[in-house]
Amino acid sequence: MTYLGNIAGIAGTISANGARWGGIDAEAVARMRTQNRFRTGLDIARHTAAIMRSDMAAYDVDPAAYTQSLGCWHGFIGQQKIISIKKHFGTTKGRYLYLSGWMIAALRSEFGPLPDQSMHEKTSVPALIEELYTFLRQADARELGDLFRELDAAKEAGDVCNTHRLLRRIDDYQTHVVPIIADIDAGFGNAEATYLLAKKMIEAGACAIQIENQVSDEKQCGHQDGKVTVPHEDFLAKIRAVRYAFMELGVDDGVIVARTDSLGAGLTKQIAFSREPGDLGDQYNRFLDCEEVDPANVANGQVVISRDGTLLAPRRLPSNLYQFRPGTGEDRCVLDCITALQNGADLLWIETEKPHIGQIGGMVRRIREVIPSAKLVYNNSPSFNWTLNFRQQVYDAWEAEGRNLAGYEREHLMSQQYDDGELAREADERIRTFQADSAREAGIFHHLITLPTYHTAALSTDNLAKRYFGEEGMLGYVRQVQREEIRQGIACVKHQNMAGSDIGDDHKEYFAGEAALKAGGEHNTMNQFAAA
Repeated sequence: MTYLGNIAGIAGTISANGARWGGIDAEAVARMRTQNRFRTGLDIARHTAAIMRSDMAAYDVDPAAYTQSLGCWHGFIGQQKIISIKKHFGTTKGRYLYLSGWMIAALRSEFGPLPDQSMHEKTSVPALIEELYTFLRQADARELGDLFRELDAAKEAGDVCNTHRLLRRIDDYQTHVVPIIADIDAGFGNAEATYLLAKKMIEAGACAIQIENQVSDEKQCGHQDGKVTVPHEDFLAKIRAVRYAFMELGVDDGVIVARTDSLGAGLTKQIAFSREPGDLGDQYNRFLDCEEVDPANVANGQVVISRDGTLLAPRRLPSNLYQFRPGTGEDRCVLDCITALQNGADLLWIETEKPHIGQIGGMVRRIREVIPSAKLVYNNSPSFNWTLNFRQQVYDAWEAEGRNLAGYEREHLMSQQYDDGELAREADERIRTFQADSAREAGIFHHLITLPTYHTAALSTDNLAKRYFGEEGMLGYVRQVQREEIRQGIACVKHQNMAGSDIGDDHKEYFAGEAALKAGGEHNTMNQFAAA
């Protein structure tokens, strides 16, 4: 319904209730409804799931239509990212938010900073989703409030053309509410626990849930050692649990991202159940590092399995874990991905130890031999040393071409002495085009950085502290922060407005009319930034 149509409908409702509703203004109600388009988290989940499905279909037609996101650990951070995207690009199309379990553990746990091992409160995950969407909805209310004020000014000036232009902008308004891909880790327990948490996440607004194939109570960060995976049937039960949660809540388009950590995981806690040779459990067990044993010499408590008429003992560690054969990581990843897609997952996530298009693309080609539509979410992780990795990739390519590398040391390419050289420039160009290149060559639909603002907050805080507490004093803040906010048109320079002061003033006027005590008067210091 259009803005004017909404006003007319509300006016009818007010009129039907007679004089006792005489103090209610139809246009004010229409504005409040427009500013609060999404009533519940499920409204958001359904809306954003449709966006993701549309984007996935567009990528299938043209891999240049890949999507991106940045990780968030606070509602304000997510809000500012989307405000910035709308400011610089005019649209949020293809841009999402990522909710990182790592950042919740490190920054949001009541226990204090924790490693990425699922030790934080699992309720903090849906709580952050709800917080992010609260801030995004507030960004809508703030921006629409500014449009309403412009509309009032145009009407008061009798400017018919500008009035119609603003009405079109209100009717065509693009919300800040975008999809969030939310990290459920390994499900925080068994399949029932996964289902219960997934429901809370979806009710908070999540349209896409990412789940990994690690053992829940042995969970590790994907870029650290000691990762332990589960047999496929265990993981598939959790994928089905998430799908049941989506469907129970009426979000049938909900997206499941199945993540495999098998590339860097050399351990398993369980031997898979197998009914017959070649089934999924048997395929999993064939990756185990085993040695043949004599049936007459099986040790006390030793676990053995029968394979092709031979008795084998999987290598069992003091931790009671079993290890896989070295060099089987890629094969396990491919099997993980194929089985996940065949059993309800929509997107894949292959956690790698380096950003290498050849490595990722090689696995994706094998997966697509079975499932041609397979596509990935990829972690452009700050855990990688991007500079060193890509300089080494260029070095290796030049070496294969027979170029003279006498002036370089491969293990020390991070050195600042190389920054202005040809090798560094080519490496930087490969980093710049990595997302587009890998979307085209390695099937990556969605690129994200898991914890960007963890690093930007640390860097900017370090620079501010150095200047403010040093010789620059207050100039260290003014020159490096406030002046740049003004010059670059950062909305937060008017922080009272960003926090909702003007929205509150609008409501005061709706509720109390001329008696409203508003904050935005002539003595409001935010007026100093009116020209900013």
